[in-house]
Amino acid sequence: MHIPPASSQVGLMKTPYLEIDLSKLHSNAQKLIAMFGAKGIDITAVTKSFLGEPTLANCFVSAGISSLGDSRIENIIRMKKAHVQARFILIRTPSASEIHEVVTYADASFNTELSVIAELSKEAIAQNKIHDILLMVEMGDLREGILRQDLGKTIEAVLRMTGVRLIGLGTNLACLNGVKPSKTNMNIFAGLADTYENRFGIDFQMISGGNSANVDWMLESERADRVNSIRLGESILLGRETLARKHIEGLHLDAISLVAEVIESKIKPSLPEGETGLDAFGNIPSHEDKGEILRSIVALGKQDVHVAGLLPMIDVDILGSSSDHIILDATRASLQVGDRVRFSVDYAAFLSAMTSPFVGCAFT
Repeated sequence: MHIPPASSQVGLMKTPYLEIDLSKLHSNAQKLIAMFGAKGIDITAVTKSFLGEPTLANCFVSAGISSLGDSRIENIIRMKKAHVQARFILIRTPSASEIHEVVTYADASFNTELSVIAELSKEAIAQNKIHDILLMVEMGDLREGILRQDLGKTIEAVLRMTGVRLIGLGTNLACLNGVKPSKTNMNIFAGLADTYENRFGIDFQMISGGNSANVDWMLESERADRVNSIRLGESILLGRETLARKHIEGLHLDAISLVAEVIESKIKPSLPEGETGLDAFGNIPSHEDKGEILRSIVALGKQDVHVAGLLPMIDVDILGSSSDHIILDATRASLQVGDRVRFSVDYAAFLSAMTSPFVGCAFT
């Protein structure tokens, strides 16, 4: 996936582009390091939403984060080749087809399948390496993880393998089914670490307790007990926790915005003319009769961004979108052709815009 070159010359940027304030992201990272550090928790910054863009990765590292996690080995390779100085963790169970690259480029990986770990073991032996393993444990959200009743025999099998080293446990909540991290489920997870350390006479280096959904749990905890690592993406980038998208006090909400250009602006009716059916994406559009309005089009659409995750930062309304166009009611803003419209983005919009080959990046 290609990202157009970044530029600091924002005024000269071809639209559309994401404008990213590195100083605000640096501040967000430092404040989160202090918040979680006070509870004995280190941060692994998650880089998947921005495809391992080295400028952003280096911003996090300069703020004091030494561990970077990504679900795509391609992004890790990108950062390694750009000489980003960090420990790299693949935070998705490796595919069988990428075992060689995972051992070559990732320092550690999250795993749930013994057959995959066995292949990592073989490859690590072939490369004369030791590859670090964390086992992901299912704690109720039903995305990925080893069932708790199967964890003991899985650990036993991994400890018999050479070429891999079991360094810890991880879990993931609130991503698929919205199951909240709580004192109850996090204490159960921490107890698993104690149980299996005692049973097998081992010491886990890393107990990775979740993601940006864990902010409230962390704030309510006196200390994090066994959990000593957390994976944060959205909270650094957008200044929010992910259970209710609440602002995390002291963090910047406006470090990232999306800029698009007006390519048509005309007074037109607010209601379509003629018999209507499904739109291009199979939906039945609905319309409010406002009489004639100023309908402005920006050169941005569903192929570029998750439109539902955009919020205009001027007094306009999004009326609808197609693959290449977003239609605005710009009656109150009097937009003209060539004007640039800025949108705030949620996590889905940011991720999709970063993935689009048609959206650039400007770092300020």
